[in-house]
Amino acid sequence: QVQLAESGGGLVQPGGSLRLSCAAVGNMQPFLTMSWYRQAPGKQRELVAALATGFITKYEESVKDRFTISGDFAKGMSYLQMNNLKPEDTAVYYCHAGDLLGAEYWGQGTQVNVSS
Repeated sequence: QVQLAESGGGLVQPGGSLRLSCAAVGNMQPFLTMSWYRQAPGKQRELVAALATGFITKYEESVKDRFTISGDFAKGMSYLQMNNLKPEDTAVYYCHAGDLLGAEYWGQGTQVNVSS
């Protein structure tokens, strides 16, 4: 059984920064993709950033040039560096991973609040 655990959320003022971390625990197969999603109150969960083997990255338009995804596939670790945070970035952030057997995993979520 593989579990993902996020950390690093919290309250930050507009313009501030946070770094989210996601760690896989358990008997995991190698991951092929590691991603971060977020869900704001009353909205659908959306993809924020994705990382695939070969260091292919993808970002949601509103976070380009502000957020950076990175990770270590061998260790099952991913990170989301978030700079110049805005109130509209307030949401629960979830990490996600997909392995080479097609299994998908979700973390429990970490709250990010951007407010003055």
